[in-house]
Amino acid sequence: MSPLYFEDLNVGQKLVSAGRTITEADIVMFAGLSGDYNPIHTNEEWCKNSQFKRRVAHGMLTASIASGLIFRLGFLDGTGMAHLGTAMKFMAPVFAGDTIHVELEILSKKEVDQKRGIFTAKTDVVNQNKKIVETEQITIMIARKQQDSR
Repeated sequence: MSPLYFEDLNVGQKLVSAGRTITEADIVMFAGLSGDYNPIHTNEEWCKNSQFKRRVAHGMLTASIASGLIFRLGFLDGTGMAHLGTAMKFMAPVFAGDTIHVELEILSKKEVDQKRGIFTAKTDVVNQNKKIVETEQITIMIARKQQDSR
């Protein structure tokens, strides 16, 4: 997809990302990167007695991969200016071997000035079984098309 500007976005517009399989390596590397070694993510034996019976991917790992999937859509490439905030809710566990994708819908948009606008979108992170595992509301600042000043 080509980069989009504020004017190109429409309330109700929907975009769907490619899929991405969460791997064992993702979980291990995220634990090392973040320092989150909670046994629910890192101890298979401990997890056998947990509600999930096996290790779960970090929620923030899922959110980070979802962010990457949104960027891979290409519509913010060169036009996205700032991530202003995210409200997220984790709905279901994500395990190594699960494949997730993002379904994004533009909820609102407003002009800031001649160079910038802001949009809010709902993003659902969906697994291979069509189950929503995470939902977010994101607010992004995006460039506006520059008017010819002649």
